[in-house]
Amino acid sequence: MKMKFVVASLFAASVLTGCASTNVSYGDAQAVESLTKDFGSTDLQMIADKMVDDMLTFPVVVQLTQNRRPVMFVERIRNKTQEHIDTESITDTIQNKLINSGKFRFVDMTSANAMAEQLAYQKNSGLVNQATSVKAGGHIGAEYMLNGNLSSIVKNAGNKSDVYYKFTLKLQNVQTGIVEWTSEKEIRKSSKRSTFGL
Repeated sequence: MKMKFVVASLFAASVLTGCASTNVSYGDAQAVESLTKDFGSTDLQMIADKMVDDMLTFPVVVQLTQNRRPVMFVERIRNKTQEHIDTESITDTIQNKLINSGKFRFVDMTSANAMAEQLAYQKNSGLVNQATSVKAGGHIGAEYMLNGNLSSIVKNAGNKSDVYYKFTLKLQNVQTGIVEWTSEKEIRKSSKRSTFGL
């Protein structure tokens, strides 16, 4: 009798658990996200917007892009924080905004190996009609490189925590090594852990 009760209870619990549902809702991707003091989507959007606006309005860059669209590549942003931050996402967002500005053209260094493999396949596999294969040596070299760093300083005191982020970005001439533009964006976030009963 006791065994039947245990089995029935386990069955009922599994049925109820299986019927439980999770509510999912969509939010505004542009809304301010403030769940934690960690680097988040709002920070990414603020950084990308500020950096692209600063760069495109800088007098030297305005002059460079006045009559032509220079070719650029973006090096992945270096994460110097203690957090796991998807810096590729920051890099992609900045690149997308710059491409959509119509001021620059880009070469994508992240796909260079895949393109080299495709060129080798077309040339050497014997499966591709050589009259239609793409010839090597046609890529355009980048004139400018965009690179940057994301760093942070974290301070904790009791139940309070403060994080200071600094994002630095620079545009460098590949041929001369001259830094044509640089800027930084600072973000400070504070949080306070609530104490039970207070």
